[in-house]
Amino acid sequence: MKKIKFLFTVMAVFFMSQVVSAQTSEWKEKTEFHKIMSQTFHPAEEGNFAPIKSRIDEMETKAVAFKNSEIPADFGNKDAIKKSLKKLVKETKVFNKKIKSGASDEALKNDFMALHDTFHTIIGLCKAEDEHEH
Repeated sequence: MKKIKFLFTVMAVFFMSQVVSAQTSEWKEKTEFHKIMSQTFHPAEEGNFAPIKSRIDEMETKAVAFKNSEIPADFGNKDAIKKSLKKLVKETKVFNKKIKSGASDEALKNDFMALHDTFHTIIGLCKAEDEHEH
């Protein structure tokens, strides 16, 4: 009975630590930008640029909101995150202008890849301070 109680306690502590970890690292604006990125980038990978062409204004709005939002307190390297968010917004605006100018899908491909890479750089920087390797 003591072993079962101990196991239950260990499992409860583990579960609660996962819940707390998820709560402290949640960033609504990052999640919202990621949602539109994944819904538009994956079709573009397969040659379908219609989703990003129809949602580029929404993506730009989400990028600006992401940049202007508060970085969660437990994330390290806030300066690098801010710098990358500025780059994300700039790239999104340039990409929007290219789409609006009627650029071909082939001309858009590299820019969308770069925008996607910038987003993933931000994701890589969004680790809790105690997760950073020194």
